[in-house]
Amino acid sequence: MAVPTFVDRVTLHVAAGRGGNGVASVHREKFKPLGGPDGGNGGPGGSVILRVDPDVTTLVDYHHSPKRRAEHGGHGAGGHRNGSHGSDLVLPVPDGTVVADGRGTVLADLVGPGTELVVAQGGRGGLGNAALASAKRKAPGFALLGEPGDELDVVLELKVVADIGLVGFPSAGKSSLIAAISRARPKIADYPFTTLVPNLGVVRAGDVTFTVADVPGLIEGAAEGRGLGHDFLRHIERCAAIVHVVDTATIEPGRNPVEDLDIIESELARYGGLEDRPRLVALNKVDVPDGRDIASFVVDELRERGMRVFEVSAASGEGLRELTFAMAEIVTAARAARPVAEAQRIVIRPPAATGGAEFTVKETGEGWRVRGEKPERWVRQTDFSNDEAVGFLADRLNRLGVEEKLLALGAVEGDTVLIGHPDNAVVFDFRPGIDAGAEMLGRRGEDQRFDESRPAAQRRRRIDEAMDERSETETRADVARRLDRPETYGPTSYEIGGEDDPDWREDDPGQVGTGDEPGDGRA
Repeated sequence: MAVPTFVDRVTLHVAAGRGGNGVASVHREKFKPLGGPDGGNGGPGGSVILRVDPDVTTLVDYHHSPKRRAEHGGHGAGGHRNGSHGSDLVLPVPDGTVVADGRGTVLADLVGPGTELVVAQGGRGGLGNAALASAKRKAPGFALLGEPGDELDVVLELKVVADIGLVGFPSAGKSSLIAAISRARPKIADYPFTTLVPNLGVVRAGDVTFTVADVPGLIEGAAEGRGLGHDFLRHIERCAAIVHVVDTATIEPGRNPVEDLDIIESELARYGGLEDRPRLVALNKVDVPDGRDIASFVVDELRERGMRVFEVSAASGEGLRELTFAMAEIVTAARAARPVAEAQRIVIRPPAATGGAEFTVKETGEGWRVRGEKPERWVRQTDFSNDEAVGFLADRLNRLGVEEKLLALGAVEGDTVLIGHPDNAVVFDFRPGIDAGAEMLGRRGEDQRFDESRPAAQRRRRIDEAMDERSETETRADVARRLDRPETYGPTSYEIGGEDDPDWREDDPGQVGTGDEPGDGRA
């Protein structure tokens, strides 16, 4: 299998790095077991960047390795240590590379050395619990996850950046001409379609240096894909001028230079976008006797059309100096009129999922679907194995107005709510009216709102109610002991009616405890 050396179109799969996760950590030191949250943030993932490199002339590297991935960000750590940044992946591309997405939409046209395109943005790192702490939530028992980086397919298409483009029928002598006026050494043979890829040559005429591109294989119907013109016509889009190389010594019957020129002009017009380029005509192979005679017959006719015509021979060098200086004159004028191109950095900013609003809610057959940049990003950051993190997500959605919007549209408790794209949506059961507000007391990483029958919560509630009916000598520990062991300490005052009950005595140790029993809880 032949290995291509010139590739001007590839499909590249790029994936940016994922952001590192934040960490939930508590500062601990001697005599200070709970010194506050100190979890660091995760580092951002690396981005994939396309950068124009003048030393790169083909996309062959991406033809062999079409999948590229940037580095992930590091996770956070305790002690307020943030994760490391993922390294960006810089991919060099030739000058004149057009970048499009999988649907054919052009994302950027990279022209000029140093021009960059951030084609895939790295994911943001998740916040640690130190960054999530607030006056109401002083010790969060959770952290946010890092966001995934962008991942997409892009099409890279090379349009050669040349000053002059040579066009003409196969075997018209374009490769011989570019070899004669520059140091380029393309393949030359006496059969058509010898040149299968564009050739570039650097030409010097006086003080002007410019590049010349040889476009292979133009025949009638090239704009529709016949021959090789459909693949390579784009390489002359950036040329300042077009030079028609006309064969005056062809041995094919029924061909003449004027008709050949008209056919190529027709194909250029059908391709479009080249009408404003200056034209030069090079009547090649005048070193052949028949070629010189034919050239003398048509030169006046072509000049009457307003074209500058040169009789040249790539074999003997006749007329090449005049042709190259004419090219240099056009190139100089084009460069003077062209604004100075500066290297720029382009970042792709995809539109929001809602088309501009913060979020949208739509009823579907699967449930209520919520779309929006913020809700979808918050869902990606949430660790669903941590109840407190889920409660934090619910609070954020509530503050954004998602719950209010669902209620206004007729959603009821128990309805299915889907957040995100249909391919990877997260499904919830709608439970309105839940708001964490201040910090939730309980074991770290748990949210009491998601366990309403938790025994510890019920026990605290009973103790709080009993504290209102306790005697002056009772402590909270005494009340808790009586509630935990009623068979030992007897019923509480609020269960039997308090001080109004005739059997209730303040000095009865079976009811309130004297403080002398083992395990007395008074301070």
